[in-house]
Amino acid sequence: MKIIVVGCGKVGISIIEQLSLEKHDVTVIDFKADIVTDISNRFDVMGYVGNGASAATLSEAGASETELLIAVTDSDEINLLCCLFAKKAGIKSTIARVRDPRYSEEVSFIKEELGLSLILNPDYDAAREIARLMRFPSADKIDTFAKGRVELLKFEVLEGSLLEGKSLIEIGKIVSTEVLICAVSRGDEVIIPNGVFRLEKGDMINVIASSQAARVFCKKIGVETHQVKDCIIAGGGRTAFYLAQQLLLSGVAVKIIESDRARCESLAEQLPKATVICGDATNQEILLEEGIEQAEGFVSLTGMEAAAKSHCYMRRCHKPGDTP
Repeated sequence: MKIIVVGCGKVGISIIEQLSLEKHDVTVIDFKADIVTDISNRFDVMGYVGNGASAATLSEAGASETELLIAVTDSDEINLLCCLFAKKAGIKSTIARVRDPRYSEEVSFIKEELGLSLILNPDYDAAREIARLMRFPSADKIDTFAKGRVELLKFEVLEGSLLEGKSLIEIGKIVSTEVLICAVSRGDEVIIPNGVFRLEKGDMINVIASSQAARVFCKKIGVETHQVKDCIIAGGGRTAFYLAQQLLLSGVAVKIIESDRARCESLAEQLPKATVICGDATNQEILLEEGIEQAEGFVSLTGMEAAAKSHCYMRRCHKPGDTP
């Protein structure tokens, strides 16, 4: 497949690397000549220096023969404009990275009006994954389908569990909620169970349900979900905003520590139910003052790896045994 990738940042490079490994015919476009040269030398791709939101640049890059365009620059607006021009140039499928929370409630409208095949939001996806883990930390694995409306959870049947020795028909009568045990792993064997199939100790069961039904199911069979009741988030960027938004909807108390005052004011306005603290989250005294010793959840999202390691180290020091 002939593919054009606009934007050669971290996300762009990851996409280019994967597409190159899959032997696609890839062309990359970026403003910076040194980056385009480096990527062209590292991967088997064609490189063009220029504006991906320009019809002339897209034409020069071979838009008329291209089947897919992926726009992942650091500007949402440029990404959308790239896709708009790509459609005009005859490219059938377009994908845009759109991260700004201001567009989050208009994604469906934007996608439909511009004819986009997909909108990517890595910040939102990362936040959604963290939020899922905080809702069901006892689950071995959690996946989502239907845009997050349906979840696939994986649990082990423990000795003495309400599920042990019971058939799926019996379990259905006990839990009386809409869940589906769709697969069971028993040793090296994967079984698609029917109603008379009986669960045994050590079985790994895969359960499909809505978020609400999954919580009800876990409660009725005696599996503690261990959902956190409160969470401290270090950093107030896009991922922190999306995470706080999702945790608040789940009834989790959220406290955000951010050093930029203007960003704090913006977060306080957008998330009125969250507590926003203007301060340096690497300062141990601030963390202690804001209750890190009592907090059930802690997430470091400052965007700096060194700061994240420092946060996690302090967290371990004050709550031995926890995994931040």
